[in-house]
Amino acid sequence: MTSPAEPVPAEPGPAQPVPAEPGPAQPGPAQPAPATPLGSSRPARPTPPGSSRPVRACLSGEDLDWLGGRSLCVALDLPTTVSPATTPREVPWAHEVWSFLHPDDGPPAPVTVDTRAPIASGLSSSTALIMALFDVYAPDATRADRVRWAYEFEFAFCNGGGMDQLAIDLGGVTRFDGRPAGLPAVTGHTTFPSEWAVIVVDSRSPKSTPGHIRDVRAQQHRDDPELAAYIRRCDTATTVAWDAIIRRDLPALGAAMTEAHRAMRDHQRMSTPVLERLRALARGTAGLPLKVSGAGGGGALTGICRADDASSIAEAVARAYRADGSPAEVLVTGATPPRHS
Repeated sequence: MTSPAEPVPAEPGPAQPVPAEPGPAQPGPAQPAPATPLGSSRPARPTPPGSSRPVRACLSGEDLDWLGGRSLCVALDLPTTVSPATTPREVPWAHEVWSFLHPDDGPPAPVTVDTRAPIASGLSSSTALIMALFDVYAPDATRADRVRWAYEFEFAFCNGGGMDQLAIDLGGVTRFDGRPAGLPAVTGHTTFPSEWAVIVVDSRSPKSTPGHIRDVRAQQHRDDPELAAYIRRCDTATTVAWDAIIRRDLPALGAAMTEAHRAMRDHQRMSTPVLERLRALARGTAGLPLKVSGAGGGGALTGICRADDASSIAEAVARAYRADGSPAEVLVTGATPPRHS
């Protein structure tokens, strides 16, 4: 596993701590569990095990996991870790996940959260947190059950697909064929080339996944021709990107990711002037093609380069962003290895 390097800040000053905020959508506050009556006792719970889950970048095919078509993801070595705690504390999603699993069993066992990934950036940091909580609160369940539960849990408030849960669980690079309901089919799974690195640009601009999915479902309902064109272009880009990874053809992968980004921008308005400026600076400064990941409208951009060049490219891009007055941050990371064949 390639260990993530320290972030290269795009603006001087002390590094800011990354809050453990799971994403844009939050259900209402969980109701407190009833107190245990005086004179009764509740068996002591065993200390839950810890769990660490990667995030994922979508290289092509956002939304195609539920619209139908092919999509491609890589699991990034920017882990979210849930660990046992000795005292209760507020952790996003902990009460909701615990109540999903144990609706009649009082408050959740206390945990802490640490994450290396940008939050609410289109890298599925919320899914990584939710899956780590399912690991901690249902350690005896099968991996397949925990993946399915995490999908069902998120579908209830986000109404999206299941490629995020599978990509995070499987690690490496995963290709999917979308389905209108349930988890997508896994049609390819391989190791990310060790001689490549992933550069993540956190634009520091907000985005909304639930709002995006509502808009796309409305397009689907009215048979929007722009959505149909987007699906066709990204489906083709996914095939080209997968073949490029298998052949270890970095220029072809960059071209396929660029095509996927243009489809997102041109048909679905998933890019913004801020993101396009960051892309132009990275391309002009270091020749690095970047693609928005996730719902767009903000969040993170990702690019692939040779691992030997990653540090110098990241530094050059960060300098360009500073000179342009951008608050964007640049990180270098790798992919996690495949967990299953």
